[in-house]
Amino acid sequence: MVYTINMLKVPPIHSFHIPVMGTGFSIDTPIKVAKYGIHSVISLVDDTLIEQMRKFYCEKYQQAYTPITKHDEDWRARRITTYLDLVHWIVEKEFEAVKNSEFEPGSEITKYFEMLPEDSVLKAAYQHMLSCTDHKLKIALQKSLRESMRPGDINVNIMTKLDRDNYDVQGNLLPPEFSDALSALRGYAQSKLKSAIVFSAGFNRRLYAYAEQFKDFYADTKGEIKKKIILKVSDFRSTLIQGKFFAKKGLWVSEYRIESGLNCGGHLFATDGFLMGPILEEFRAKRQQLVDELHKICNEALKLKNKICSNQPHEVRITAQGGIGNVREDEFLRKRYDLDGTGWATPFLLCPEATNVDVVTLNKLAKATEKDLYVSDVSPLGIPFNNLRDSLSDMEKDMKVVRGRPGSACPKGHLVSNREFTAQPICVASRQYQKSKIEQLGTQNLDEMEYKKRFDAIVSKACICHDLGEVALMKNDISTNVPRFSAICPGPNIAHFSKIVALRQMVDHIYGRINLLNDTYRPHMFIKELRMYVDYLKGDIQKSLDSLNEHKAKYFTEFKNNLLEGIEYYRGLFPQMVEETVELRTKMLNELEECRMNLLRICEDHAHAFSPSLTLATA
Repeated sequence: MVYTINMLKVPPIHSFHIPVMGTGFSIDTPIKVAKYGIHSVISLVDDTLIEQMRKFYCEKYQQAYTPITKHDEDWRARRITTYLDLVHWIVEKEFEAVKNSEFEPGSEITKYFEMLPEDSVLKAAYQHMLSCTDHKLKIALQKSLRESMRPGDINVNIMTKLDRDNYDVQGNLLPPEFSDALSALRGYAQSKLKSAIVFSAGFNRRLYAYAEQFKDFYADTKGEIKKKIILKVSDFRSTLIQGKFFAKKGLWVSEYRIESGLNCGGHLFATDGFLMGPILEEFRAKRQQLVDELHKICNEALKLKNKICSNQPHEVRITAQGGIGNVREDEFLRKRYDLDGTGWATPFLLCPEATNVDVVTLNKLAKATEKDLYVSDVSPLGIPFNNLRDSLSDMEKDMKVVRGRPGSACPKGHLVSNREFTAQPICVASRQYQKSKIEQLGTQNLDEMEYKKRFDAIVSKACICHDLGEVALMKNDISTNVPRFSAICPGPNIAHFSKIVALRQMVDHIYGRINLLNDTYRPHMFIKELRMYVDYLKGDIQKSLDSLNEHKAKYFTEFKNNLLEGIEYYRGLFPQMVEETVELRTKMLNELEECRMNLLRICEDHAHAFSPSLTLATA
């Protein structure tokens, strides 16, 4: 059965959103910002933290709280559903309070409208109301403004790689639908939210296929999708592959959220040398092709399911995030690449009104310079991880080594993956694993230097699935029986923000009404990312010197060629960026050439890494 759907596309109140940050930084951000029309994202990784936050907010808003323990049936999904329903209730309550406040200086409704972007239709209507001198008309205009207000979305995130299988209390393996990721999806699907779920960190077939079972992911007779799907992506090819997978299930991806592979916070998922500018250019050029192709596949699948089809494709939003630092970059991205919005994450770590960061770490962030930020190996996933030097988590990790008891007690276990010493997987950051691995190391005939190298690699892993959530507990003074050592994972952009600010100040910075950047020279986001990719390639080559082969040589060659193509793209783009001064454009071109020369020097110094014949000869 096929229906013609007349879609009403309502743009968001704001042109930016606040992406997911860690597990604890944005665990309750919607409660803080949704009442002002700002979209944000909650991580669904840590159900223990979610349950602790539910108890905290039930007490704060005087709601009944009944614990959901790990002995209860489907406890992980139920914890998530119950917390999201609570957040939904709080946001509705807080939004109504904002909506019904008086239009007067300093009021919540005044804050709502004054934070809007200057080119907003709603902002123009608000300015018109302020200038109106007719009392009756002014009251009517205020009523119209209130009716036009909308809260921000309470979106959620699942990091698809974190899909641990779970066991019952007797130690029996539970069915796949009780894995971490599938339980989280079910928890969201069964909630009251009308919002979106963000899938990040790659393709998880069983997770994506599981979404097919929940009706809220399909359009209703009005063409509305209650629970939309957002994919966080890094290139067009993977976007098309993942989009097709959903489309073949009759599921529509409503937004593709393009994120820089390196110029971002948290885990780093480097592309094969594809840079942000060329990636966005490809999306701009092929956007309609993507929509048309997926619409056809989706409708074919819906017909087979006897579900509602649409003669016109549902809305598809393309947004970008990762390293944006000022209004010129933000506006350039949206106008040049026809983006529907942008994501701002790391700067909001300095905004206590929006995110959770404990006082000690907050002050460290405010003082952080580029030398205080580094790409670390602390993640048990084996994926590069942005870090802040001397974080509470890192200092405690190092102290455990000094005390002769390296590793974590692994209180949550979301990152378990290793079966080297156990039948059931354990985490490589755990005390159990590190003790066994160090004992194994002692049986090998290694010289002192090699032993230290391998020992340091073992004990470098941190319990980030626990420590990334501690900030929320510390900030809200939630007591636990577990010692508190918070981790933080800011993007490199934090080095250029040094003020702890209010929400309105951060929004004003995004829209160019004030400037929060410090006096440290900050290269354009495209240049910064390019430098990071050149450094990444150099480091990757150096790590592979003892294991070079034809496959790696081919990879390094493709990586280098993609970077050179990106450099040529920027060589043509930068002179067109007329919103920047001539001096800055000239400087950007000079920096671009420096990056190119640095890349070529790396290729020359490590020529054997790019030549299969030389590589094989030295293997």
